[in-house]
Amino acid sequence: MLVDRHNRVLAFAVLVISALALGGCSSSIADLPLGTPADAPARPKEAGTYLPVHDLPPNREEAAMAPAERAKIEAELLAARDRQASAPAPKESAGR
Repeated sequence: MLVDRHNRVLAFAVLVISALALGGCSSSIADLPLGTPADAPARPKEAGTYLPVHDLPPNREEAAMAPAERAKIEAELLAARDRQASAPAPKESAGR
């Protein structure tokens, strides 16, 4: 009898949790009238179209960075990499 009651309680709990989980999917939070500011723009009546992901901006007239400046930055990065590679490894403390 105790096992039968335990199974019924477990089945009821699963039913309640499932109802709550599925009930959350049935309404949209954006459609709720509470909490909308007075100056918020109205929602569009129809869903918008897809964003124009294939529309690319026009090509630049000039390079984003001068080749000399690019070479200087690359040299600085290579020097920093070499300094880090040749630096001794930090000693770990005994407390760790």
